[in-house]
Amino acid sequence: MKRRDFVQLAGLGAAGAMMIPSALMGKSISAEALLEPGMDIATKKMMSDVALNTAKSLGATYADARIGRYLNQYVFTREDKVQNVVNTESFGIGIRVIANGTWGFASTNDVSPDGIKKATNQAIAIAKANSKIQTEPVELAPVKGHGEVSWKTPIKKDFKDVPVSEKVDLLLKANAAAMENGASYVTTALFLVNEQKYFASTDGSYIDQDVHRIWPYMNVTAIGDGKFKSRQGLSAPMGMGYEYMDGLDSEKIPGPQGTGLNLYRNSYDIVEDAIASAVQAKEMLTAKSVDPGKYDLVLEPNHLGLTIHESVGHPLELDRVLGYEANYAGTSFATLDKWKSGDFNYGSKLVNLVADKTQVGSLGAVGYDDEGVECKKWDLVRDGILVNYQAIRDQVHMIDQNESHGCCYSQSWNDVQFQRMPNVSLESGKEKYSVDDMVSDVEKGIYIAGRGSYSIDQQRYNFQFGGTAFFEIKDGKITNQLNDVAYQSNTQEFWNSCSKICDKDDYRLMGSFFDGKGQPSQVSAVSHGSSTTRFDGVNVINTGRTI
Repeated sequence: MKRRDFVQLAGLGAAGAMMIPSALMGKSISAEALLEPGMDIATKKMMSDVALNTAKSLGATYADARIGRYLNQYVFTREDKVQNVVNTESFGIGIRVIANGTWGFASTNDVSPDGIKKATNQAIAIAKANSKIQTEPVELAPVKGHGEVSWKTPIKKDFKDVPVSEKVDLLLKANAAAMENGASYVTTALFLVNEQKYFASTDGSYIDQDVHRIWPYMNVTAIGDGKFKSRQGLSAPMGMGYEYMDGLDSEKIPGPQGTGLNLYRNSYDIVEDAIASAVQAKEMLTAKSVDPGKYDLVLEPNHLGLTIHESVGHPLELDRVLGYEANYAGTSFATLDKWKSGDFNYGSKLVNLVADKTQVGSLGAVGYDDEGVECKKWDLVRDGILVNYQAIRDQVHMIDQNESHGCCYSQSWNDVQFQRMPNVSLESGKEKYSVDDMVSDVEKGIYIAGRGSYSIDQQRYNFQFGGTAFFEIKDGKITNQLNDVAYQSNTQEFWNSCSKICDKDDYRLMGSFFDGKGQPSQVSAVSHGSSTTRFDGVNVINTGRTI
C-alpha cells in the first residue's frame, strides 16, 4: 500500500477504514467536484473505438472496453463529532481482448488515443503470452449487439446535490437521539456511491449506465455493571438515491408485537432507529442468556439475507463450483453431479430461490452487465430442487446452456470483469400470512433481527450465524430479549427445515456493499430479498459459555 493510500484510509474513522477496500478510494476531490459532468458520451464512444479498432488490427477476435468514472462520498461521525468526510474520484479505461483463443486485459488512467493504444497493445501481448499455456480456447456465448443504449438507477434525489452539512446534521441528530436514550457510544456513517460506466464491444454494443447506491451505517453501545452490549442499526444498503434517507416513500413495517422493532423498506428513519438501538442495547445488559437446544427460528429479512448470501449465493457461483475459487475462498458442496441429477433436494418444497439483476432498489440492479449482456431474472432453486447456477459468457457452455446469465462485474475500470453474485432472493409465500401470525404458531422459538457474526466452511455447507437482536418466543408470544444466541446447521438441512414464509407484504431487501471474491480480490455490491421465514428445530448454541 502506498503511503498516501494509508494516510487517507487511516483518516476515515475506525468503522469506515475497515470497510472500504483501498482500490475503491481513487483520488481525493472536493464535494463540489463530484458535480462535474465528466467525459461526454460522444467522446467515450470515440475513445472506446480506438481500443476496439486497435485490438482488431492486432489480431483480436473479440474486444471490449469499459470507461469508468467512480465517485464516492463517505461521511463518518461519532457522538457529537464529525470524524471525517471523504470525497473520491477514480477515472480510467479497462480493455479486455481475446487473442489466440485466450483472454488478455490491461488498463490505464490515460484516457487518450495514445494511452488507450498502449494499453490495448499490452492486453494483446498478455493474451498471446497466456495462450502458450492455454489448453482450450475461450468459448463465448453469443450476445447480440445492442447499439447505443443507456440505463440509470431510478433515483429521486442525487446524493451529490445534497449539501454535506445536511448529511452531517442528520447523522449527528441520530447520535444525539441515541445518547439521550441511554447509549454510551454511537458511531454513524453514510456510504454514497455513483458509478458512471460506459461499455463498448466488438459485438456492436455502446452502453452508458449511471448507477447509484447508498448505505447508512450505525452502531450503538450501552455500558453498565462492567458489561457492554452493542446493537447495530437495521438499515439495508440500497440501490437508491438520497431519498432513502428522506422518507419520501416512507414505508415502515413494525416488527412482531413485543419486540419494539421498526423495520424499513424504501426509506430509513435513522433517528428513530437510533432511539430503538439505544433502548434495546440497554435492555441487552440485563437480558437472559439463551439456553442451548432446538428452537423454531423466525428470521427477519435483514438477518436472513446474510444466510442466503453465504449458503445460496456463494455455493451456486459456477466458477466456485468448478474449483476456480479454491485457492482463495474454497469450493462448493453443490457440485455439477447434484445439478445434473435433476432431483437434488436443496430445501423444502416452499423454497424458491431466484437470481435477479433487474430488481428495483437492489444493490446489484443494472441494465447490462460488464460484458454487455442485458440483465434478467432466473431460477436457482425451484420447489426445493437445485435447477441452475450463476454463469457468464465463457462459462455457460459448461452447463449446456447458450446464453449468459448476465452476472459479470468488475469493481472498477482497472480490474478485469469476472463472474459475480447477482441479487439472490427467497420468494415470498403466496398465502396471506404476517409475522405476528408466524410468531403465534411457534411454541418454543427465537425471533432474530439484523446481521451478526458468522462462520461457514469452505464448501459453504456447515455454518453458524449470529444476529443483532434476539427475542424469545413462548407459546406464540414474544416474551423478552435474549443474549448469546447463534444457530448451527448445514445448508441442506437448514433449507429443508423451512416450514413457512410470510407473504409479499413483509418482503424486504438486505445487502452487502463490499462482497469480496477473486485474486486479486475485488468487491461488489449485492442484495438479497425475502419475507420473514420460519425454520423448525434448528440447533441453537450459547456463545457466551465456555467448555
